[in-house]
Amino acid sequence: MGAAVFFGCTFIAFGPALALCLLTVAGDPLRVIVLVAGAFFWLVSLLLASLIWFISVQLSDRDNGQLQYGLLLFGAAVSVLLQEAFRFAYFKLLKKADEGLVALSEDGRPPISIKQMAYVSGLSFGIISGVFSVINILADSIGPGTVGIHGDSPHYFITSAFLTMAVVFLHTFWGTIFFDACEKGRYGTLGLVVASHLLTSGLTFLNPCYEASLIPLFLLTVSTGAWAFFTAGGSLHSILACLPCKKEESDSVMVYSTLRRPAED
Repeated sequence: MGAAVFFGCTFIAFGPALALCLLTVAGDPLRVIVLVAGAFFWLVSLLLASLIWFISVQLSDRDNGQLQYGLLLFGAAVSVLLQEAFRFAYFKLLKKADEGLVALSEDGRPPISIKQMAYVSGLSFGIISGVFSVINILADSIGPGTVGIHGDSPHYFITSAFLTMAVVFLHTFWGTIFFDACEKGRYGTLGLVVASHLLTSGLTFLNPCYEASLIPLFLLTVSTGAWAFFTAGGSLHSILACLPCKKEESDSVMVYSTLRRPAED
């Protein structure tokens, strides 16, 4: 039973991200480099946030439970702000790299666009964030023990897996929106991305009341995904064009000729 829970929750949390990596990233060396470098930037932001929280806890009254809970909220907020600050730093680094790639290319065009780098960097932030948020939970899911035996929710593991999947998607969407806002100087959009990230982090503090956290989080994921889709250049027309039942009529005329090339001697 423990192995079934472990593999089920693992594929729920990281199955979509793994599919995206295999289908859209793994075949391009530059995208793989952007993916790995983005994960490194996120890890540095986590390290700094952990140091700030650890120092604040050591300097505070550790017997005051309310104060410690407040410091936990403070640490989560600092972590979110540092993640977005390092996302901005990563954008600046990729812009410099993009200029260098343009200078080296023969046709004057970069081998990877800013929108592609935004998507891959967001995916890297999401994957590494999901790994660090759920890895201990997955380790405990193997057993021994029974979830909910003392009256707690028996849906702890599967809920954590769905929360992780939503966060991975959200980071991917935030990366697309964030890079586009930086490119076009839309500071209000940057503020909305940071605010939605703070909201997502705050919703997790509502657990174990999973209905209050999971439902709003998935509503935010769907709305942010639609926002990222249109930001990346998508439209309703492109959605309809992808449907198998909607085929556009072509005005071109196919001309068939009965002439054949003469056989060679």
